Amino acid sequence: MASKNTICLWYDGTALDAAKFYAETFPNSAVGAIHRAPGDYPSGKQGDVLTVEFSVMGIPCLGLNGGPAFKHNEAFSFQVATDDQAETDRLWNAIVGNGGQESACGWCKDKWGLSWQITPRALTTAIADPDPAAAKRAFEAMMEMRKIDIAVIEAARRG
Repeated sequence: MASKNTICLWYDGTALDAAKFYAETFPNSAVGAIHRAPGDYPSGKQGDVLTVEFSVMGIPCLGLNGGPAFKHNEAFSFQVATDDQAETDRLWNAIVGNGGQESACGWCKDKWGLSWQITPRALTTAIADPDPAAAKRAFEAMMEMRKIDIAVIEAARRG
């Protein structure tokens, strides 16, 4: 592991599956070293995958197969800035369509419970519009959405 700071994500025996999914789904992502347990441990046996080094869009991560004690929640999420509706749809559909679930305002969870914000750059620009009325209209449109629809956001921004 070359990075001085790495995000450690806890899984219940599925760290390698998750890392492979992220590497297949997100650009600039890869699975690195896979470390097997040198002995038995509370949630596994010698030889089981203990940790997986991987990156998600260039961010170094470590998947730890720590067992069922801790679950992912919305207190941690990856926020992915998308460039257009096609990229937004592709990433959203990959996460939700692979056993994940939709949430509100561009948030979704993957099948491992990890939260993702699939956020079009157009949304970020719209809600930061120097015209407070335009920003409010875009924000209110977003509040009604699950997956972000850029055309609807832009129409709301224009009024």
